[in-house]
Amino acid sequence: MKTVGFLSPGAAATAIVALISFLELVYARPSPEPKVPARVQWSHNRGKKIARTALRGALDGRSYNTTASSTCSTSEAVSIIAPHENIWAGLTDAEAVSIVAWLFAQPELNLTATEDAGEWDNTILLVELQIPNKTDVVSHIDGGAAAPARYAQVRLDNRATEDPYYQDLMVGPLPLADSTASYQPLDYPLTRKTSGKVRNLDADSETLSSEWIYKIGAEVADITLDLWGGTAMGLDNDTLDIWGIDPLWQDDGRIVRWDMFWNLPEDEFDAETLLPLGLYFKSDVTGRDPSQWKVEGWLYNNVFYETTEEFRAAYWSGSIEKLKANVEGSWARTDPQDVSLPYDTQYPPTTIAPSGSRFGVDYERKYVEWMDFSFYIGFSRDVGMTLYDIKYKGERLLYEFGLQEALAHYAGGDPVQSGVSYLDSFYGFGPFAFELVAGYDCPEYATYLNSTFYVDETTHTHLNSICLFEFTTDYPIQRHSTSAYVSATKNTYFTVRSVSTVGNYDYMFSYSFMLDGTISAEVRASGYIQSAYYTTGSDFGFKIQEALSGSMHDHVLNFKADFDILGTANSIQLMKNIPVSRSFPWSNGKVRNTMQLERSWVENEDQGRFNWAPNNAQQLLVLNKDETNKWGEYRAYRVLPMSGAMHLTVEDSSNLVNAARWAEYDVQVTRQHDYEPRAAHPYNSQDVHDPPINFAEFFNGESLDQEDLVVWLNLGMHHVPHTGDLPNTVFTTAHAGVQFMPSNYFDMDQSRNTVNAIRINYSNGTATDVATFGQKDDTCELNFTPAEFNAWNYHGDVVVRKFPYDPNSPYYETDAIV
Repeated sequence: MKTVGFLSPGAAATAIVALISFLELVYARPSPEPKVPARVQWSHNRGKKIARTALRGALDGRSYNTTASSTCSTSEAVSIIAPHENIWAGLTDAEAVSIVAWLFAQPELNLTATEDAGEWDNTILLVELQIPNKTDVVSHIDGGAAAPARYAQVRLDNRATEDPYYQDLMVGPLPLADSTASYQPLDYPLTRKTSGKVRNLDADSETLSSEWIYKIGAEVADITLDLWGGTAMGLDNDTLDIWGIDPLWQDDGRIVRWDMFWNLPEDEFDAETLLPLGLYFKSDVTGRDPSQWKVEGWLYNNVFYETTEEFRAAYWSGSIEKLKANVEGSWARTDPQDVSLPYDTQYPPTTIAPSGSRFGVDYERKYVEWMDFSFYIGFSRDVGMTLYDIKYKGERLLYEFGLQEALAHYAGGDPVQSGVSYLDSFYGFGPFAFELVAGYDCPEYATYLNSTFYVDETTHTHLNSICLFEFTTDYPIQRHSTSAYVSATKNTYFTVRSVSTVGNYDYMFSYSFMLDGTISAEVRASGYIQSAYYTTGSDFGFKIQEALSGSMHDHVLNFKADFDILGTANSIQLMKNIPVSRSFPWSNGKVRNTMQLERSWVENEDQGRFNWAPNNAQQLLVLNKDETNKWGEYRAYRVLPMSGAMHLTVEDSSNLVNAARWAEYDVQVTRQHDYEPRAAHPYNSQDVHDPPINFAEFFNGESLDQEDLVVWLNLGMHHVPHTGDLPNTVFTTAHAGVQFMPSNYFDMDQSRNTVNAIRINYSNGTATDVATFGQKDDTCELNFTPAEFNAWNYHGDVVVRKFPYDPNSPYYETDAIV
């Protein structure tokens, strides 16, 4: 064990004062020079590089180049006070510092600081808030019980053993005190009770690169030079790269990987996933002794060679056809090309908020109020942003609403595309939720919040990574015309948004709130596709370049919606439109072909996994059977797919086995349990046969009648990339969403409460009356100058070292999987 220093909790608390002072200063002056050099590291077997680029820039915020009268405003959201603390908000800096110091003081953990650690050392991967149990939180915020004790979730990477493993611990209670502080395995949220442990297949990633993958690349350097004029040997002057499947094959007690060669881009564009070269090799990397690893075959042009020697002999004998290489060109670069659109150089339409933001935010607690809605924002390493305690008119609709996992399951005629099924919480959505671009990701006038996460004994603050804004659509929420009048109501909604760039894809997550009481979640995907070398025909995708195929894949993203409709006693009613042939008292005995409603209940968890009905003919209603409106109808919220409601096409995936059972149906309903808070675990990919969370085990026949229910929803896209995905997939079509809309919940449409409406009475071609219902009539002169946001003010993350603790030495560093 290496000897390290540590801070006592008391000293940590004192030191945090220096951090607070620093943060006050850093927002008031230009940023300091980076304290660390730019560096490149290798990620695990996804084979992408983590490029850490030091960024600099002044933290002087966003400003508007506008001149306006006193009735105009460009201010951010009104500062308000939340009704209670944000119980889901995360650890304070003082808590994080004290936890890390306390962990290093536990000798049995045998911890090494990450920057000093090798492959046979134990390190801390994660320190964040352990989200308290719902039952305890509800008792506190609704029933006046004491606030639940705060604990931290800690994830260790234990590699000082022949059988390396990750382990989740729960540390607390907070604040830590010598007399009460302790840690224990965090396994109650897992279906596999193994003291919070799951094996680590990535423990030897550096050795796999330097002593295995690139060693093999060096062994065939003569061939790669002859084929493509380049090498992949782990050197700075390499022009080729090697990476492959995720997760690794885990069958028959062996760990097997397939890797392939890729061309490297020649510039800053992230186009490597468009440049496969069609040469693959298989290797068995079971165990931690590299001398026992072995190459088990090569594949080129659909011919398999069992040994390197066999492949080499065939190649140099001239019996192998040399395939065309995929080389970067303008088709792979995202800058504008062939600029010729008429009038395009003129400034496009834009939106403004002339009265300033019409919502309130408690910035410290991340609590938001807009119109009749209110909610809290939480943020975590695994899934990024989650919304909690969503209320409308003071009544809770959802206790929790947020992402659980995202899967990109590929298919192909080659072993790499066939073997790729990314479970993206392994990489985490939080670490890659970068600063948003004003005027592009969000309107110029949006209000921005920061997000913070822990990694490698540092905390990273992603500045302006969450945006909040109102937006008025290009269509009204209501309108009607008659021969005497026309009426219309503006369709203004509120959105909270973040974007996470995980690998080659950028995922945009938007949660929106509408004037009629509807809530929606939408996800859009952009970025570079992962492509395949075109040798296997069209069964798995289109040919999109001379030697390139768009590799077909399913994006499946699972969301948790913990409903509390008029209390926690809820039921699920299904209402379906069905065709029928019926006779009626008035039909003179004749049968008429028509349709009617068919109602049923989801009685128990055995019935709780299903797909949306064909023809979108089925409604799912979440309701409390004890609550009806004055007409005797159940007051409900309807779950309504907007687009992209789907499930995984692959059945019983060979890649994932039991690691993504949540992806098998469109809709899944369970009884809420504190020990089932997540549908997935970020390390499910490390043991696909017996993962930490096997979602299928949630379903054990429990009653769903008047119980606290969770609806797990899958959104996504069946993506068969085409030429329109070059250079990047576009947000317009790679889109999925779901809505929760009131159904008999209110006595009438709630958008009737806004004054942003108009009615024009007219007669004989003349307007006789104009009603604006009290909406603000004052005008606002606005001298608008385009380009309000100075793009040179875009900056990287604020990083503060937590161990050894050094708040006076921050730097700017943005991580990305590329």
